[in-house]
Amino acid sequence: MGVEVVTFGETMIRLSAPDFNRLEQANSFEVFVGGSESNVAVCVQRLGIDTAFVTRLTDNPLGRMVENKIREHGVDTSDIVWTDEDRVGKYFLEYGANPRPSSVIYDRSNSAISKAKKGVFDWKEVFAGGDKTLFHTSGITPALSKSASEVTKEAMKAAKDAGLLVSVDLNYRSKLWSQEEAKEVMTELMEYTDILITTEEDTERVFDITGEDYSEVAEQLAREFKFDVVAITLRDNVSMWRNDWAAIAYSEGEVYKDMTYELELVDRVGGGDSFTGGFLYGYLASDGDVQQGVEYGNASSSVKQTNPGDMSWASLEEVESLIEGGGRVRISR
Repeated sequence: MGVEVVTFGETMIRLSAPDFNRLEQANSFEVFVGGSESNVAVCVQRLGIDTAFVTRLTDNPLGRMVENKIREHGVDTSDIVWTDEDRVGKYFLEYGANPRPSSVIYDRSNSAISKAKKGVFDWKEVFAGGDKTLFHTSGITPALSKSASEVTKEAMKAAKDAGLLVSVDLNYRSKLWSQEEAKEVMTELMEYTDILITTEEDTERVFDITGEDYSEVAEQLAREFKFDVVAITLRDNVSMWRNDWAAIAYSEGEVYKDMTYELELVDRVGGGDSFTGGFLYGYLASDGDVQQGVEYGNASSSVKQTNPGDMSWASLEEVESLIEGGGRVRISR
């Protein structure tokens, strides 16, 4: 079958200080590849829907590393735009432990995707073909630069013109832009959005929307922007490495809920992206069943947060076993 889901954004090289070292202590780094939209593409692909990832990368060994790690999971990377200019973005991760939080330092200024301009991507060609169903991006990409914001809008508009559903993870990053900048840009992009995935905190920061509970926040978002679906992830930090994880969704006056998972974290980075990937898989595979989207998103994210790195290594069998109550702490033999 042809590609059904297309995602667009920046993927970086991640350098993590091992063994809970602080960055200034580190003598070596663990190397991973990750970015919100490519993490989503990998998750959807691994669960069983063919997916493509679009970005702009510098044609050097670091750019090829990024592509190879995404393609390793079966994601179509044929629409990546290559350049001899600019650079591949990086970020450094320092793992925390109570009471010291984990922290991130970005090194992504002047990255290839942040320097992309309108017209660089042939969106009509990217979205051509009757198999394309959904386009996904996040609030991180327009935060990178003014030109990246313009390209994001160009992509979303082209996806809508091609008849695709458009999903967006709000994904507010305070180290990339202010709340005022985010509100101005993201409010405009919501015109092209059918499915919004967010957290209660990001909703308040970007749109100044609050409520008595998560369901009310989701309802207000749907009413304000006329979304088909709003999904909100819920993380309760019991401790640095023990979290309770759940999610809800709102659509056409109904609230959809699932169980809460008690997580022993290995790596929480990318947990939200794997919820998005699982939600989109469950929603599309069931022809629009929001409850199934929530259940697959919730389980997919829970499994992902038990492996190192940004990307999910979960299989459909694992996710469905968890949904059906098959999660166990015994060795699987």
